[in-house]
Amino acid sequence: MGSTRLEFLIVDPQNDFCDPKGALYVPGAREDSVRLADTIKRLRDKVSHISVTLDTHRLIDIAHPIFWMDPEGRHPNPFTLITKEDLKKGLWHTTVPGHMERAVSYVEELEKNDRYVLCIWPPHCLIGSWGHNIAKPVYEALLEWEERFSFVDYTLKGLNMWTEHYSALKADVEDPEDPSTKLNEKLIKRLHETDILAISGEALSHCVANSVRDLADNSNGEDIKKLVLLTDTTSSVKGFEKLGEDFVLEMTGRGMQVCTSDEFGRSF
Repeated sequence: MGSTRLEFLIVDPQNDFCDPKGALYVPGAREDSVRLADTIKRLRDKVSHISVTLDTHRLIDIAHPIFWMDPEGRHPNPFTLITKEDLKKGLWHTTVPGHMERAVSYVEELEKNDRYVLCIWPPHCLIGSWGHNIAKPVYEALLEWEERFSFVDYTLKGLNMWTEHYSALKADVEDPEDPSTKLNEKLIKRLHETDILAISGEALSHCVANSVRDLADNSNGEDIKKLVLLTDTTSSVKGFEKLGEDFVLEMTGRGMQVCTSDEFGRSF
């Protein structure tokens, strides 16, 4: 490999996404995790650094059903979308009345930044739960890599109940009182220092897409060319496949490379 620095950015490789028993299983993610683990093991001595993000939530979260109620007192079903117009019409209100003003402001900010409409997800990746843990194949591969006396760099995201945090680099709407929701300059600097950055994880349509976009938006053209999406180690949330496809088209247009996990690293 010579002096080439090869690093991995692995987004949310957790049981709730990767295991069929998980709260928010992404079809194909179990197989993604096996292929990713095999790739890490194959390239074990060539990888200089691994960054892993972990989606991390509490039960009470603005994107979980418990946070909202309809006029009859029923919580929304998972995958319900809540818009500014829905709130104006009184279709939803916060379970805790005192939360309503801030929640309305949040939904309005989401529309301004043109990322996603507020989506209600099944409670997932609850801190301390089995679902929060890393999928076994990936975890074992990471441990094997750490036997080189290297350390995986773990980043938690999503603990703030007031904002969604798809991206590894910042929340969808930053909370001025919570530094963890703001742009992660340290992680960006870390990723800029590599020569090749392999990108993997779940889900392609959401957390992977936003992480890469935020990284690209804070990078120059040459840095974007360092990014390599391992296409068979990431999948989209069911029903959101087009978001994943659009992301790949957008980012390859900006210079991101794509290849399969088996192809990756064969030339260095």
